[in-house]
Amino acid sequence: MSNETFKPLRIGILGAANIARLFITSLNGSAKVDVCAVASRDANKAAAFAKENGIAQSFGSYEAMLADATIEAIYNPQPNNLHAEWTIKAANAGKHVLCEKPFAANSAETKLMFDAAAANNVYVVEAYPYRAQPQTIKLAELLREGAIGKVQLIQASFGFPLPVSGNIRWDPLLAGGALMDAGSYPVSLVRMIAGERPTRVHAMARFTDRSVDSTLIGSIDFPSGLLAQISCSFGTARHRHAVIVGDAGSIETTFYNDTSDALPPHIVIKRGIALDAPREIIKLEPAQGFRVQGEAFYDLVRNGWASWPGATPAETVDIMLTIDALAASARDGNVVAIAR
Repeated sequence: MSNETFKPLRIGILGAANIARLFITSLNGSAKVDVCAVASRDANKAAAFAKENGIAQSFGSYEAMLADATIEAIYNPQPNNLHAEWTIKAANAGKHVLCEKPFAANSAETKLMFDAAAANNVYVVEAYPYRAQPQTIKLAELLREGAIGKVQLIQASFGFPLPVSGNIRWDPLLAGGALMDAGSYPVSLVRMIAGERPTRVHAMARFTDRSVDSTLIGSIDFPSGLLAQISCSFGTARHRHAVIVGDAGSIETTFYNDTSDALPPHIVIKRGIALDAPREIIKLEPAQGFRVQGEAFYDLVRNGWASWPGATPAETVDIMLTIDALAASARDGNVVAIAR
């Protein structure tokens, strides 16, 4: 693309959340993405945030930013219970939207969000930075090639210690809980690998006195015969890893949002069915998750779905259906079927 036709994607941020600072910092200097505006319900807060983070424009209301025709796209890092409302409003304003995970508070909201995207001919996608990592792209390539045969089992886990005091992720009114936050990652990874909607789930959890899940484990059954287990927690040492086992080998991998020398993006693959099958370590280039995701979002908007390594709308629908079912199963103890 020539310099005359190249145009960075101008993105505005809905709110001055802490995660927005990481988004801005990671995309500083990007030729593809210009984080050009921030909006808050408080004009002074928006102006201070913009000045502190080197953003050109600030708005004293979300509506004012959505009305600005020079802003092409929106990054939505609002609390979980507000994702649907403001993503729909942004789509109705003709903006493409990169919405933080979990995409919505429930699967019913997810349908409304994608309906708004279709009605306004805009791209609306769920933010999973790990999906744009070279490590995850290589993982998907290995599985497509049949490097470990037909996948039979997956175990994926993500947990970290989260202080109870003052964090919105503990608030039931804001669609909080370990499953909605940490759990969305292993659920999304499992859905990516399976390539299909699950049929049923069964889960167990530990709940706080406010009925918010602090730790959850779940089993997921797929039509192909694949079985998966996921776990998530706000009360463990930090960990994030997956084991994928096929009928001809196995893969061990992390699925970090950000990789570096301290968190190296390695994939360990064993090709063969024996315990002593050859073990290969595949080393990938490290990358800032928000940066590669933001630039992939540019590619999506400019070039279409074939350029997007992240969750498709069909995947996001299945992720939210699975999360809904896991939450219901954890509360009543029963196996929960997922509608086809």
